[in-house]
Amino acid sequence: MSDPSELQTASALAAAPPVVLAAGPRELPAEAPPKPDAEWQLPHGTAWVYLANSKHGLVKPIILADGFNSGPSTLEFSWAGLETRNHPLISSLRRAGRDVILLGFTERSASILVNAQAAVAAIRRAIAERLGDEPLVVGGFSMGGLVTRYALAKLETERMDHQTALYFSWDSPHRGAYIPLALQAFAHYIRKLDPRFSDQMNSPAARQLLRWHIETWEDAPAVSQERTDFLAALESVGSWPLRPRKIALANGVGTGVGNGIDAGETAVEGRGLGITGTDLRTQPTGTESLVATLRVITSQKAEVHAPGLPAVDGAPGGTLDGFGILADTLNGIIGLGVNDPIRSHCFVPSVSAVGVRDIDTQADLYVSVDDLPPEESEFDEFVLATENEEHTKITAELSTWLIERLP
Repeated sequence: MSDPSELQTASALAAAPPVVLAAGPRELPAEAPPKPDAEWQLPHGTAWVYLANSKHGLVKPIILADGFNSGPSTLEFSWAGLETRNHPLISSLRRAGRDVILLGFTERSASILVNAQAAVAAIRRAIAERLGDEPLVVGGFSMGGLVTRYALAKLETERMDHQTALYFSWDSPHRGAYIPLALQAFAHYIRKLDPRFSDQMNSPAARQLLRWHIETWEDAPAVSQERTDFLAALESVGSWPLRPRKIALANGVGTGVGNGIDAGETAVEGRGLGITGTDLRTQPTGTESLVATLRVITSQKAEVHAPGLPAVDGAPGGTLDGFGILADTLNGIIGLGVNDPIRSHCFVPSVSAVGVRDIDTQADLYVSVDDLPPEESEFDEFVLATENEEHTKITAELSTWLIERLP
């Protein structure tokens, strides 16, 4: 049997669902979510409003912003992720008297600064439609925490009263997120066959979020210019909103204990005729530098090296099934089957989610946050999970902590 041709492979990839590295459900819920009490069309976004009591109107708004993905937010997915997939956060908030506003974006991979316009519009509309003077709660999940952080800070610089008493972020990468360089390299390596995976990795939001980014598979990992510009934009509005109390939730532990994924190990290994020779690895450390060997419908193999980085894949933090998402797609294509001994990796390190350290070094990545003085954090208060779990997973532990701190 011969290798599949380039045309056959490109056609098969195009016919398959795109490889999209993002947390949360990947299929629509079996039951459709209830119809919202209101739907707001916003600049660069949409919001669904679920009132705590439809007879009372909008009284105690809490805005929950969506996170990073590709394409428009699907609020059915947001509902499933927040209500039916693990722990029923939306129901818990409504029972606590909160009117839940699910904020989605027209393009989730667009610049954080663009999507912040949707957050600003949602805040203004909530204030305009609110009955009474109860303060707002505003925050988001993953990238949504950065979108709302910037939106609130920008409103303050413009002397707009956002009337928000509490800002929260749920596993948001305040000091940077991580996608394995092997996955980024593979995305760009197959760009000629299917550009969609590469487009997501090179999207404005990905460049702003990722601590280490490569634009092509041959590039050395670095901070992208878009991330530098985004951090400067944050700094220009004071970096943080000053008026609300700031709290953070993390899906990683604070003990400094990693998730058990070893450095420099094969995570995805080609076994199909068209991909034999591909070897995608977790980030190596020490004298090792090989993160990937790439071969898809070629006679030669390409190597990707990234020396000098810490063992990020195994760090304490919220995890993403990134290797597994790629493997599942490839295993649905004849000739591109793979083995996937390692499916997940750290996506948002604990120290990034609670704003205590950068993620550049092994020592900072694996520091015991529990042993640090609380004032080292950029937050007024934070909580970490009791185990390293899926990025933005809604648990009873974290949900209860959040609800107890609502004003």
